[in-house]
Amino acid sequence: MSAIIIGIAGGTGSGKTTLTRHLKDHFGPDVTVVGHDSYYKRQEGKTYEERALQNYDHPDAFDTDLLIRHLRELREGRSIQCPVYSYVDHNRTDQTVEIFPTKVLIVEGILIFQDPVLREMFDIKIFVETDADERILRRALRDVEERGRTLRSVVTQYLTTVKPMHEQYVEPSRKYADIIVLEGGHNLVALEMIMQRIQNHIDRD
Repeated sequence: MSAIIIGIAGGTGSGKTTLTRHLKDHFGPDVTVVGHDSYYKRQEGKTYEERALQNYDHPDAFDTDLLIRHLRELREGRSIQCPVYSYVDHNRTDQTVEIFPTKVLIVEGILIFQDPVLREMFDIKIFVETDADERILRRALRDVEERGRTLRSVVTQYLTTVKPMHEQYVEPSRKYADIIVLEGGHNLVALEMIMQRIQNHIDRD
């Protein structure tokens, strides 16, 4: 039985990870999660200061072609060596994590519906939508508490790259979604519907 591939997109801090975590916790080993962030390109020859100034919200920041190849491998039943990205160092590390194929593959990221080839691979496309003010506050807390950033750097990055890239690339990709989920993993009605769809696929095996 071929895997079902689910794409979960939405702006930074929208609740994509919370929704994904609920699905992973519920279905356990039947679900594999792949983050688009793991496929940020390696920043060769750049200092930390130069890497910190890169635009990480533009499609060119990602090695999406590698992600597409990896999803094809997983769908065909072969494991992959997924890159590991360091938010603290703003760079891809030399490490990889082996990911094994499962019945359900979830791909999470802000720009996964922007690339037409990647977009066509998704059997279900979910866009998580949350108020912009709430998203920036969530991002600020996450980046300061978990990624070692200063509040000033978070605000500067948001105003210079995150917000304009959201308006140029992320928000327009909303039109490709099969399901719009308001408030991410906190929307229990939408979560129940998505879980039922996934369960139906698993039960057909």
